[in-house]
Order: sequence, then structure tokens, then C-alpha cells
Amino acid sequence: MKTPVSTYRLQVRPSFDLDAVAGIVEYLHDLGADWVYLSPLLESEAGSDHGYDVVDHSRVDAARGGPEALERAAAAAHAHGMGVLADLVPNHVGVATPAAMAWWWDVLANGRGSRYAEAFDIDWDFGGGRLRIPVLGSADDVTALRLVAAVDGDGLELHYWDHRFPVASGTAEPGDDPVDVHDRQHYELVDWRRADYDLNYRRFFAVNTLAAVRVEVPWVFDESHVEVLRWLRDGLVDGLRVDHPDGLLDPGAYLERLAERTSGAYVLVEKILEGPERMPPGWPTDGTTGYDALSDIDRVLVDPAGEAPLTALDTRLRGGEPVDWAEMIHGTKRAIADGILRSEVLRLDRTLVDAVAEPVPSVAEPVEASPAAVPSTSSGTVADAVAELLAWFPVYRSYLPFGVEHLHGAAERTVRHRPELGPIVARLLPILSDPGHPAAQRFQQTSGMVMAKGVEDTAFYRYTRLTSLTEVGGDPAEFAIGVDEFHARSRDRHERMPRSMTTLSTHDTKRGEDVRARLDVIAEVPGEWTAILDELRELAPLGDGPLEHLLWQAIVGAWPASRERLHAYADKAAREAGNSTTWSEPDAAFEARMHALVDAVFDDERVAAIVGRAVALLEAPGWSNSLSAKLIQLTAPGVPDVYQGSELWEQSLVDPDNRRPVDFDLRRRILTMLDAGALPQVGAGGAAKLLVTSRALRLRRDRPDLFGDYVPLAASGAAADHLIAFDRGGAIAFATRLPVGLAARGGWGDTVIDIGSAPVVDVITGRRHAGGELRVAELLDRYPVALLAEEGGTA
Repeated sequence: MKTPVSTYRLQVRPSFDLDAVAGIVEYLHDLGADWVYLSPLLESEAGSDHGYDVVDHSRVDAARGGPEALERAAAAAHAHGMGVLADLVPNHVGVATPAAMAWWWDVLANGRGSRYAEAFDIDWDFGGGRLRIPVLGSADDVTALRLVAAVDGDGLELHYWDHRFPVASGTAEPGDDPVDVHDRQHYELVDWRRADYDLNYRRFFAVNTLAAVRVEVPWVFDESHVEVLRWLRDGLVDGLRVDHPDGLLDPGAYLERLAERTSGAYVLVEKILEGPERMPPGWPTDGTTGYDALSDIDRVLVDPAGEAPLTALDTRLRGGEPVDWAEMIHGTKRAIADGILRSEVLRLDRTLVDAVAEPVPSVAEPVEASPAAVPSTSSGTVADAVAELLAWFPVYRSYLPFGVEHLHGAAERTVRHRPELGPIVARLLPILSDPGHPAAQRFQQTSGMVMAKGVEDTAFYRYTRLTSLTEVGGDPAEFAIGVDEFHARSRDRHERMPRSMTTLSTHDTKRGEDVRARLDVIAEVPGEWTAILDELRELAPLGDGPLEHLLWQAIVGAWPASRERLHAYADKAAREAGNSTTWSEPDAAFEARMHALVDAVFDDERVAAIVGRAVALLEAPGWSNSLSAKLIQLTAPGVPDVYQGSELWEQSLVDPDNRRPVDFDLRRRILTMLDAGALPQVGAGGAAKLLVTSRALRLRRDRPDLFGDYVPLAASGAAADHLIAFDRGGAIAFATRLPVGLAARGGWGDTVIDIGSAPVVDVITGRRHAGGELRVAELLDRYPVALLAEEGGTA
């Protein structure tokens, strides 16, 4: 089995297709990347930049270059000794354009009689035998339907503005009333608002245009993987990244089938681990896509002393009401369960209500309530209890029987907060704990949806104390960790998941890695930041303190940023937060004030000056944090991924901002300059980051013998707590933490560290050291990081 030493993630799309990938392979090899990591390549919705809305599993998207371009890109990578990692989307397909997705079109045309009806997770009985499609502006809009000749062949179609739908054979003649024809179809077009509570098909989260597929059905697996498996069989790709496995009925069984069909190829799963959560044992996978490592790296660079003053600031911004993270996410998750994912809760309710009324085996319960206490249960009570269990569920999902303790914990919290639900929870618990029960299986698929929408896409925009910590896979209530804890977690990763990916930026991160690195500095200067924020709020008031804090952090963290980028971010952030405006019911007056806030940065000299002062306060120590985070990620245990373009400063915000075009010609020119001996200053442009990235990647690829262990190193002296150092088995990494505090102490002073007796070279600067006890001030006099290797191990 081939295993990457490192990867480089590329967003393949019509504007950067597979031939463009082939064109930069030489640069990626020179940078030091070991594998090319490609976003989804199968045919997707027309114009899709991300590719997660697959419409045809049998072919490479022509807009992304087609099969011949994949062959050229793979050949270019392999010619440079590089592997290829491809992104695989097994959970859902794109159905925004029904005619483009043949399976969906056939189901619409033939209903339950379609061969493809089994491929989708549809509750036909709930819809009266009709599949509900939420596209109408209102129920009355059904009168806007037109019956027209089929676009692509014989027969008729129903058109609703630019939406096309099939007409079942024998249900219409030219001239028939379109509304009557619609009433005879296997689908029902409904008001889009009904998607929240009245759908009868499972989606990807709450995205109506992404319909979930049932890969647990053997033929669905085979037909949805036919092309991807051909890539592996033909040697075009060498490994797979599995998107959103938590949406699958049985992720473990899926991964076992995938391993059989790929002969055990390198496979990663996009699995978010919460805190001490572990991967289910026995899964045939090499690890996660790295959010667990991202969380640890971020937190070791945050000053714990900043927690109390920033908490006080956050409380003041909320009118004196302190916020508890656990309580907040219970509320946001419950709102999701009662709102945009109510359809999923009600489907669970339909599955459970009859079962709960029947006798169930007695089991040891974590709640003090007898199942016999509930002889019968109303549907509403079941739905209420299910929603509470989902809201209190502490991780994305369980994999029964693995993780059943999370369900019991959620039950305990539910009954503690809602004692009246104790009897019904006691009846639900044995059912939801049974791996073979359909309700338990569906609950597991649903809990991840509620977590993602309630936490990542809501609470992360409300909990704004320090927004660099509200990142995918992270717990923002964990403010910081010490160096010893970081080493313990890194050692654990080395022992348990040495081939798991590590990352700092992805297409899903809420902020680019260098935005977060800059914002981490706020924890070191909370007083100065509070004064700056108060000035900004006075000049550009909004009336939503937590959101104001989030927006000003985004502006300062991403600066310099265009007006357009910041307006787009503000819209998304405010509507996701949902406190002062929402996606479904925008508050025009509030959003006008919000956009005036953004405009003030560009149009009001006073605001611009304060923003400039804030950037000046945070920028230089932020650069130090950036280089430290990058070196740690590239040299610590795991397979480091470099997200496209992030070898220079990565100051993007949430998608689609983080999918902007990358200037690879610029990066190639800078790398040529560095290889000619340039040692750039740490500062604007990010050339120093490219230097650190290339030297670490090359050393890791070319000298894997230096990365077989993980041994923490401790410095001694007044500033020893500002150093993170570890020996990977010959490669020794040094990074600076809390740079503001270090400067306040006057620098490294007498701090020293013993690296052993062997002579070494810093592969970043080329400087040689005799070994033994080194003065950290000398080691880090040019850059806040160093990477030492024995002579002959230069990059």
C-alpha cells in the first residue's frame, strides 16, 4: 500500500481544471509535496466550483477536463514520483437540476416503480406515495406550471420557471391543465418552506438540492463507485478521501466494503473527533482529515491568561449575561431540530411512535424511569424527546454498539433538564441502543446533521469570545492548552494514527490558518483589543454586540481584504448566527447597518485609522504564530496537508472566499528565489512562510528516516515556556509561542536547550550548529522557527 508523506490539496473546477493541475505538478514537487490531493472529479451540477453535488458517477466531469485530462494529471504526478489522493462523495448526489441526475429523474418519472427508488432514502408512505420537492415560492405557485414538449425527446414535461420535471407515461396529453397533470405525478411540488418539516427524502444536512443515497445497498455502492474504483484499478489515483461518512447508515461496513474493492488502498475519512473521542476500533481507514490536529495546534499558541478578560468582554457585549458553551449549543441544536431539520426528527418520530407503545426488553438504564410507566405515547412527546436527545448528544454520532455511552449521556442530560421526559426517554433508550433497529440507525445518521448545523453553522457565529477557536472540530470552550498537553496529544497521535492527515486550512474551515494565527494574538493583548473594539463600536454601531465582535475580528484578521469579500462574509456570518437577521427572513434595517459598518472601514478615515492600529498591534506576532503553526503541522506526527495557496499567507474567510484562485506563477517565482539562497524577512508577501513550508516538506519527503519517533524537548531559562520543541527521530523542530509575552520579557535571554551531541544544520536558514546545548536566542535570531537535521539531511 502506498502511503503519502504529505499532500497538497487542490480545488479542481472549470476555471482550474485537471490540465491546470498537470501544469503545476512540477512546482508542487519542487515545493516538497509528496501527493497531489484533488477535490471531487465526477460530473457535478453545471457551474459547481466544489464538486460535491455529483450528478453522474460514471464519468469524470468534462468541465473539469474529462477522463483524458485526469490521465494527463495522474501521469504528470507519477512521473515526478508523486501519488494522487482523490475526494470521494458517497453520501449524496446533486438534484438541483433533475434532468442532469438520471437516477433522480427516473424516480420522479416512475415513483416507487423506478429501479432507482431504492437508491434514495424516501418515506413514500408519508407523502401519500409522492416524493415532495420543495421548489415553489408558495403553494399558489403551482398555477405557474406549464405543460410543454420534452426538451430532450418524446413526451411532455412540466416546467416551473427554469425548473424541469418529467411527466409519467400515460398521465398527460397536450392541452391538459398543468395543475391536474401535476396532481397525477409521482412527485409533488411544494412550498420551499415546507422543507423544514414536511419532506419525505433525506438530504445532506438541510440542503434540499443534495439528496442522500443508500450506499448500503450493494448495487448502489457498485454503481456509485464504478468510476472511482476504475481510477484505482488503472493506477490513476492511489488513495481516497471519503467525504462525510457520518451520513452513511453504517460507516464501518461501508469502509470494509471499500477496503475490499480497493485492496486496502490509503483511505482517509472526513471524521470530526470531539475532544477525547476516538475513532471506532477496526475501521479500515488510515485516519481523519486532520481537524483534531488543527485544534491542538491552534490552542497551544493561545495565551491562557487572556481567557478571563476576554470572557469579561464577551459578557459585557451580551448585556451582562455570561454565556455557557454547553448551554448555547444545546439551544442552537434544539433550534435546528425544531427548525430546518424538523423533517428528520418527525421521520424518526414516525419510526418510533409505534415501537415505543409496544413492550420492550428491560435493560439497565442510566435514567431512573421505568419503561412500564408509559403505556402509550403521543407522537408529539416522542418527537420532543428525540429532539432533546439530539440536542444533548455530545459528539457527531455513535457507531453502535461503539459509542452507546454518548447516547446514555444524552439521556441523562435530557432527563436532568426535562424530568417530565424521563418515562418516554426510558422507553426510547433500549430502542435507540439497538444497532439493528431502524430507528437507532436513523438516529445515528441524524445526530451528525444536527451537530453540524447547530454548532458549526450557528453557534460558531454566536460564540465570539475569540473566533480563532470556533473552528471545525474544535471546542471553543477549551481556550488554550499548555506545551506538556500538546506533547501528550501529539505523542498519542503518533502511536495511534501515524498516517492520519493533519491540516491547518481546508475548503471547510471558517477562517484561513493565518487569520486564526493573527487573532490568537488577541489573547495576549486583551486590554488593548478591548479598547480598540470599544472605539470601533462607537463609530460604527450595529446593536448586536457578539456579532460586532465577530465582524471586527474577521476584518482585522483578514486585512487587507476587499470591500466585496467583507460584505459577503458579513451577510453569511450574520444570517448563520441568526440572532439579528436570518436567511429565510432577512432584517433589511439591521443588514443596512451591518453593511454600513463594513463600508466605514473603507470610507471613514477614523475607522480606517483604528483598524490600521489594530492590524499593527496583531500583525507581526501573528506572523510569528503563523510560521510556528505551519512548522509544527508539517513536522508533527501525521500526514500534513497544505491547502492550495497556503504556502503564502492564507487570510481567507469562510467558503466560498477560501476557494478563490491561487497565483501559482507568483509562488513558483518566489520558490526559485528561495532556492537561489534568499532568506526573506518575516512580513508582507509571505515568502518566509513559503521558505518554511518548502524546507519542511522536502526534509520530510527526502529523509523519512528522521521522522520515526516523537520526543518532546524542554528548554531551560526564563523564557523556556515560550518554546515548543520536539525531536522526530533526527529532525528537531522549534517553534515560538506567545510572541508578545516573549518580547515583553526582552526576548529569549539565557534560555538554552540541549539537542544532543551530533552536529546539525537548520534546513530553513542553512546555518550549522555543533550540537550540544544551544542558545535559543541564537537559534531563532532570524525566524521564530527552526528545523534542525543531521548533516546530509538538508532540504
